[in-house]
Amino acid sequence: MTTTTSHVPESGGPADGVAAARPARLIHAESTTEIPVHLLFREEPAAPPAEAPPLSAVVAHRPAPAKEDRDTRDIGVRARTAAPGVDPEITERPARVLPGIAGVLAGVCGAAGCAVTAWWAGVLPPLAVETLGLSVRAGGLGPGPWAAFAGAGALGLFGFGGLARGRTGRAWVLELFGRYRGTVRGTGLLWVNPLVLRRRVDVRLRHWRGEPLPAADRGGVALRVAVLVVWRVRDTARATLGIEDHEGYLRACVEAALLRVPVAAPGAGRGAVQATQDALTRLVAADAAPVGVEVCAVRPLRVEYAPEVAAAMHRRRMAALDARHRASVVGSVVDSVEDTVTRLTMRGLLDLDDGERQVLVKDLTVAFCAGRGETGP
Repeated sequence: MTTTTSHVPESGGPADGVAAARPARLIHAESTTEIPVHLLFREEPAAPPAEAPPLSAVVAHRPAPAKEDRDTRDIGVRARTAAPGVDPEITERPARVLPGIAGVLAGVCGAAGCAVTAWWAGVLPPLAVETLGLSVRAGGLGPGPWAAFAGAGALGLFGFGGLARGRTGRAWVLELFGRYRGTVRGTGLLWVNPLVLRRRVDVRLRHWRGEPLPAADRGGVALRVAVLVVWRVRDTARATLGIEDHEGYLRACVEAALLRVPVAAPGAGRGAVQATQDALTRLVAADAAPVGVEVCAVRPLRVEYAPEVAAAMHRRRMAALDARHRASVVGSVVDSVEDTVTRLTMRGLLDLDDGERQVLVKDLTVAFCAGRGETGP
């Protein structure tokens, strides 16, 4: 709150008629209230000079945000500040692959080239020569046949060695000499460079149910919560190369979120449980997004009190239930006594004075309470 004041010299002083009023500064906010400064600081009523009109200080009143808005804003700020840094160069991009038929043709050509070179050099087995109906050649493996045999063998190895089968829901992250070369998400028979290192990544929608983890409710009572996390790998490059173990990192994010978000206590309403689920999902998704993991939902499955406070909370809940039951019993007894006395007097069956009425009410109350105690749950 900022208040702007101006000093007005007394009458008869040397500064009469010289001092000019400074313009008042305003603070723009949602709502303002003008308060004259001379009313704030005067000790006795006195009219301000005509040449110096009273200045006004503007006090801004900003409405306080609701508690739910503050909690949501704090969680959002923590989610933004807790996100780790990401290397912008590590991002998924498609790799260059060929259809599988290209690898098959290259392999067949390489194998045929090796066979022709062996026949040309005269090292093809006689049985194969007779089966194919070829003439027997006499020669040897000189430099020319060796070079042709090596080229054909390399072609065959590259052709058959690069064949791979792509499956739905699976992807390969390719690395060549430690450098990321792309991701293969195709299905069917494909040909991939056999020199690259392939890392298989499961990109299907997955879920896991964790063990009970420590948490706390809004009152700070210790809880044990088992959650169900639904997630999948969105960016295979970041999930594989940006972090050592993305599944372990996701579990750590869930455990950290449970320590930051107040969990609905056992027996809470559906609204409180939904609010807890939304807050957990928002926090875990913000922490896991930089490493290429998409979190769809974090649902608390089982919420129970920690062993050290379970007995005390059970006694507290039983005491509350007992008090509620006693209140309902007393209310029903009072209603029954009132109805009984009213019906007796309205029908003229009894003509009672105040003392007799009090005695009758007392006896009926004791009788009804004793009956309720015998037949109650």
